[in-house]
Formats: sequence, structure tokens, C-alpha cells
Amino acid sequence: MNKMNIAIDGPAGAGKSTVARIVATKLGYVYVDTGAMYRAVTWKALSSGLTPDQSEPIAAMAQSMRLVLQPGHNGQVVLADGQDVTEMIRSPQVTANVSQVSQIPAVRERLVKMQKELAQAKGVVMDGRDIGTQVLPDAEVKVYLTASLRERAMRRFDEMKTKHPDLTIEQAEQDLAERDRKDQEREVSPLRQANDAILLDTTGMGIEQVAERILEISQASAGKGA
Repeated sequence: MNKMNIAIDGPAGAGKSTVARIVATKLGYVYVDTGAMYRAVTWKALSSGLTPDQSEPIAAMAQSMRLVLQPGHNGQVVLADGQDVTEMIRSPQVTANVSQVSQIPAVRERLVKMQKELAQAKGVVMDGRDIGTQVLPDAEVKVYLTASLRERAMRRFDEMKTKHPDLTIEQAEQDLAERDRKDQEREVSPLRQANDAILLDTTGMGIEQVAERILEISQASAGKGA
């Protein structure tokens, strides 16, 4: 099968990153977690004492920031100016602020340019919220991954309960609902399904099932292009 680009979009907690990583591994493709890139900028801004509404200094910081994504033993490693921030970018504080930081036009311009460059050679699986609509509008495969709010909250709770024992499923659900609202209503690259994306509701599905379905979609697309 000729190499292609696969764009996976969808709301927070839909399992995009985990599924994208599995699909990339099975195809021998490069996995690009765009959400981690925005989280890294957000972490750097907060660590520098900036608030999300300080768009100009955050934009300037993003322009000079050295951001590297590389494979690791337990998934993707994120380096910000040489520092491993893989765990730190998943903190509740970063989660609460990343939507606002990602709306800054200069930040998006900088990161989208990086993402497009990563995909030029094909053979990329990229997940985010505007991949099929803005970053890779010509991707051969586009999937919009979603699930019920309750199921997404349960997944997020299971993912974070060890490191954040005070988190409840109700709080996780509330946080995700607010994140959905911010992502869908933002002026710059709002979360939406691309017209040619395949909708895949993963409620009640296991991660491996979802990955296999996307692989089937990819194989069918490759067959059409043959």
C-alpha cells in the first residue's frame, strides 16, 4: 500500500492519541500528536509566569521555542527547549488553559507550519482538532472520532486517577464539556468534522477495535487510489 496521510480529529477524551499511535505503529508510519505540541507551548507559557490572555509574549515565546517529538518506550516523548515535558504537559493546569493558548493565531500559525512540514513525505498519522479541516485538508484518510460525553469522562478518569486521586468522574465530565464548548466556539480553527471525514462513534468500543476499524478504512482508501 502506497504511503498516505491519516488525519484523526475529534473532541477531548475520544481516544485519538492512543488510537493514532496504534495505527501508526501497525502501518510503520510516523505518529504526530498535535495536542501535545499545544500543551507544550501552554506549559512553557505557564512555567514562564505568563497567563493565557498574554497573547503577544506567548506568541513570541512559541516562535523561538525548540519543540521536538520523538518516539519513546511508553509512547511519544515531548521535548521543550531540550527538557522532557511529556508528563508535565498532562497536568490539570495545562488542560484548563490549553484551549485558550491554542486560539492565539501566531501560535497556531507556527505549529501548523511545523505539522505540515512533518507530513510532506507522507506516511503520517496525525491527530488533533483541525487536522482534516486545516492542517492536512488533502489527507487521503480523514476520521472524526467521538464518543458519548460520559464514556469520554470515564476514560479520562481512568487515565488520570492515579496521578490525580482527587479527580471524580463528575469533575472529568464537567471539564470535558467545558473543553468541548471552548474548542467548538473558538474563532481560530474550531473543532468540527471535515465534510469528507468518516464519523466513527467509539462508544462501547475497545481501543484495538477502533484502531482496526481505521486500518480497514485506510486499506479501503488505498484500494480506491490504486
